[in-house]
Amino acid sequence: MKHILRISLVAAAVALAAACSKDYMETSPESSTSPATIFATTENCELAINGMCKMMTTQYLSTQGLNGEGTIKTWYGNFGNDLQRVDHSGWAALWNHTMHESVSSIYLTYPWFYYYKIIGNANQVIENIDNASGPESEKKYYKAQALVFRAHAFTMLMQLYAYRWQDSNNGAGPGIALRINSASAEDYEIALSTQAECYAQIYADCDEAIRLFKESGIDRDADEFYKPNLNVAYAVKTRAALIREDWSTVVACAPEARKGHPLMSQKQYMDGGFSDENNEWIWGVYEASDQTIYYYSFFAYQASNASSSMQRARPLAISKELYDQIPQTDVRRKMWLEPTAEEWAACSSVDLADAAFTARAKKEFASKLYSTSQIYAYMSFKFLCTFTPGGGSFNIYRSAEMMLSEAEAQCHLGNDSAAQSLLKELNKNLDPSYTCTKTGSDLLKEVKLYRRIDLWGEGFDYYDYKRWNEPIVRKSKAQGGSFQAAYAITINPEDGNRWTWKVPKYETDYNKLIQLN
Repeated sequence: MKHILRISLVAAAVALAAACSKDYMETSPESSTSPATIFATTENCELAINGMCKMMTTQYLSTQGLNGEGTIKTWYGNFGNDLQRVDHSGWAALWNHTMHESVSSIYLTYPWFYYYKIIGNANQVIENIDNASGPESEKKYYKAQALVFRAHAFTMLMQLYAYRWQDSNNGAGPGIALRINSASAEDYEIALSTQAECYAQIYADCDEAIRLFKESGIDRDADEFYKPNLNVAYAVKTRAALIREDWSTVVACAPEARKGHPLMSQKQYMDGGFSDENNEWIWGVYEASDQTIYYYSFFAYQASNASSSMQRARPLAISKELYDQIPQTDVRRKMWLEPTAEEWAACSSVDLADAAFTARAKKEFASKLYSTSQIYAYMSFKFLCTFTPGGGSFNIYRSAEMMLSEAEAQCHLGNDSAAQSLLKELNKNLDPSYTCTKTGSDLLKEVKLYRRIDLWGEGFDYYDYKRWNEPIVRKSKAQGGSFQAAYAITINPEDGNRWTWKVPKYETDYNKLIQLN
């Protein structure tokens, strides 16, 4: 149950640090106890898995914005074409893709540090659990969970630190460091593997996890959405295959990932479906009110009703150009604050509402706003915290992503009717009048549009535009868009090291086998 997310002494003992200096790369447990003792029982191995779940909502490196998995969504995945933080230019260098070669920056370092920390923990479970005492079924189940954690971490690192698959010479180009076993810091130098090798490892981890989950006969409890299971293994493989442009694997795995995870109802989608776990969530992050990280939390940066100064003064907003493409019959339009023509004309250059517009918004959306929130045109009401200042659970994978990934793959495979059916299924609860007869390139554009709409704010914007090899074109209000001047730029696919973060200096300072991409 959810209370087991409290980190025990055993879980803390295997909370390994990774990839920020030679000290961080020390992979022996943070105690004098040997791994054989720490992982002596399957019960202890379960506690280690719980510790990894908790790592996904933990503050790191003494920095307020670094909150585990949520940071990856907020600082990295969202900084694309369709979302902005209004009236806030302090993150312009990050949002505008100018820091991908800043090898000493914490922005560049954090994902490497965070995901290799998870990988280090997963490796300890994978290597030691076979010798633990306990039922064989439990050994298989917990090992499968650790494999999923590792595959997910590798997949996210590939999106950030590797070039597009299109630019990889069919996988021959550099990927990431495939750390698949634990070792002392002195022996931990490792070269970058090729992209083909990296995706092969991710597939192998997922396939082994799938086999072990099935053989174990165990599944997580109904409320344990924060733990990996069979569906999650398929979901991770789907996401990796999409990045790799392996369309047939996407089509094979996506339906398996969403089995038993029906799409949200219209009411769920519109009223808390992104902070209250529901059946559509395949895997998520759980944060309890008695274990909150307060202003470090994901929703402190994304929830319209958060009491954090960031959200009260500078909320998230959708691009006007994307919003205008949402059909009038689609209830998702109500997820954002639409101004009338007169209200929009009265807004400032950074989209700040005037007194009349503010009064209307606070009356109509009182339940989704903090009492002192500033009001901006096109601000988001999609994310709502469940407790202040900004706490709550959020999804990592959900069925809509799997459905949209499959639809995109079907387009590339020339199966237009299958892609059309998936779009109709996706939209039937949210726009009952939706139909689709488009084919070919027009159909692919339709899939991309609905991916942008439905997954908005969930950390896909940057990654999707990167793999699509399409430019980001942001326009200011004066240009017909809604971005403030600091963000109203065009970013071409070849800019910013082709949108690829370099390997951090903290890694290359001690690991001479890695050559900077």
